[in-house]
Amino acid sequence: MPVTEVHTALVPDLSLKGFVLTIEQVQEWLVTDGLRVLLTLVMAVLAVWALRRLIDRVVATMTSKSASRLAESGRAGKALATATGLATERQRQRVGTIGSLLRSTVTFTVGTMAGLTVMALLGIPLGPLLASAGVAGVAIGFGAQSLVKDFLAGIFMILEDQYGVGDVIDTGEAIGTVEEVTLRITRLRDADGVTWYVRNGEIIRIGNKSQGFSTALVDMPVSYAENAERVIAIIREVAVEMGADPEWADRLSEEPKVLGVESISGATMTIRTIAQCSPGENFAVQRELRERIKNALDAADVKAPPLGPFGGPVGSPPGGRP
Repeated sequence: MPVTEVHTALVPDLSLKGFVLTIEQVQEWLVTDGLRVLLTLVMAVLAVWALRRLIDRVVATMTSKSASRLAESGRAGKALATATGLATERQRQRVGTIGSLLRSTVTFTVGTMAGLTVMALLGIPLGPLLASAGVAGVAIGFGAQSLVKDFLAGIFMILEDQYGVGDVIDTGEAIGTVEEVTLRITRLRDADGVTWYVRNGEIIRIGNKSQGFSTALVDMPVSYAENAERVIAIIREVAVEMGADPEWADRLSEEPKVLGVESISGATMTIRTIAQCSPGENFAVQRELRERIKNALDAADVKAPPLGPFGGPVGSPPGGRP
């Protein structure tokens, strides 16, 4: 058999409606466009790896610096860090969420660019494809407006640090402690133990009861016949003692203040005391301050207001304090 016939027999005939692909053409494509495709994919993988590694390093650096600054600060520094959202755990969760968002964005962007480049090298016309993708995007956008709204609202909530895990917030629909914050939903648990899943796009307003500071308010009713200055002096001593107590020093932003006589109704005089404390500690501070004031007034033999027909002090709502 002649050599040319042997060569022809060894080359498979990849005919498809008049299209003939030979070994020489495959080799030529591999060393030209094929090599470009391979380089594009390799560069895309390396770019994603480098950018994700850079994001991870930035996130780790921000978290460690925040932790070190908080550890070196005193009571005032910790209170300021809590007020501005820079507490270690809160900062770590916030930075971690932003890092996850950036990693996903980088992967999607680089992957899309690499895919379009490879399609162009393969000779696939991108014009009709991009036009079809645009039409499909518009249709999906109209159908998924609420989903896009949720994601955008979630991004801005995280970037602006409106609330974080552990905060007690009022979303208008539910009031509870934040257990999880994602780009689409916020998960709360209320005082009854019920778990609420609130879509970020449906949250119009947020009342954060754990950001900055909280206020403990104690109204103590006494008899109208008592000397107001004497009662205020007794309560002020209690406030000073509680402010100096190491057990409560970290919970109080400053020493409790006695504002004076808040109201006089019938035979009841009400003395108001206010204390600025750490977020979420106002109820515990109220209970402790009320107990200390009650014990001090009992020890000083300060008379309580006379009881009304409904069991409460005269001049107060039925069954309660004015």
